[in-house]
Amino acid sequence: MPQHLHLHMLKIANPPVNEPLHLSELQGELEVTIKREDRIHPDVSGNKFRKLKYNLIRAKKEGHASLLTFGGAFSNHLAAVAAAGQQCGFQTHAIVRGEELKDSPLNPTLAYCKRLGMELHFVSRSLYRHKEKALSELSISPSDFYVIPEGGTNALAVEGCREILTKTDTDFDTIAVAVGTGGTMAGLIQSVADHQQVVGFQVVKDIEIPRRIRTFATHKRWTLVPTHDQVGYAKTPKALIDFAVKVADQTGVVLDPLYTAPMVWHLTKKWKENKWSFGNRILIIHTGGYQSIAGVNQRLEEQKSSLRWPL
Repeated sequence: MPQHLHLHMLKIANPPVNEPLHLSELQGELEVTIKREDRIHPDVSGNKFRKLKYNLIRAKKEGHASLLTFGGAFSNHLAAVAAAGQQCGFQTHAIVRGEELKDSPLNPTLAYCKRLGMELHFVSRSLYRHKEKALSELSISPSDFYVIPEGGTNALAVEGCREILTKTDTDFDTIAVAVGTGGTMAGLIQSVADHQQVVGFQVVKDIEIPRRIRTFATHKRWTLVPTHDQVGYAKTPKALIDFAVKVADQTGVVLDPLYTAPMVWHLTKKWKENKWSFGNRILIIHTGGYQSIAGVNQRLEEQKSSLRWPL
């Protein structure tokens, strides 16, 4: 690894700011602010930056030259690892879910990863569920790499996500975040003030998420709200696209298709149906993920749809 790299290899390019989210559907007593974590780094934004920061420091300290991780075809995590690895001097490898993708043209996410030097290893969906067996069949030894789990969640990732909230965020009573693996939410739970609660909008169907959060959670002031039953992960129904366009037009904020858009859509739906039972001063965490927009729009174009996700 290049000797000139500093210990803190990933540095925040733009400190996150809090912006009021003036959306017509969220009128009345509700005060909604969005923390622009999406702007902190041009290539490794939002919670992906937070999750990778201390993992990369550990990888360098242990003398690793290569990173190995896991993800699906549209994974923000894979894109972030590819970008961070390329910038910090690591060779990167990914076990990709979906063997049928191997002989197909790469979607924008995977093409981006490959362009940044990431080696992609495709496995069947069934084999992907058994990570050790998948590595064995690919003749990959984990000891040759610094291994980062799917979605990036581990103790070091949670440590990084604790840094999302600062003393300036204590005026809010509710912190809202989209949940994919639970690591970001766990970090927020560890860092909220005593009067605050964390509401996680679970966008993926994973029964392990509550257990994973409890591994790191230090108190019980948190709640999971499922969204995957109405807006499936990586699904972009017309209602969600129309909503994202409306948010962009009204506020200038572009929401990503996989996480932040389903969260804000579901929060808005609950408020309109008088089912919001949490605090009224809400801080929404924008966790980045813009790279997935190109893949969503490519898929819409292939389906001959006139709809497009806002850029």
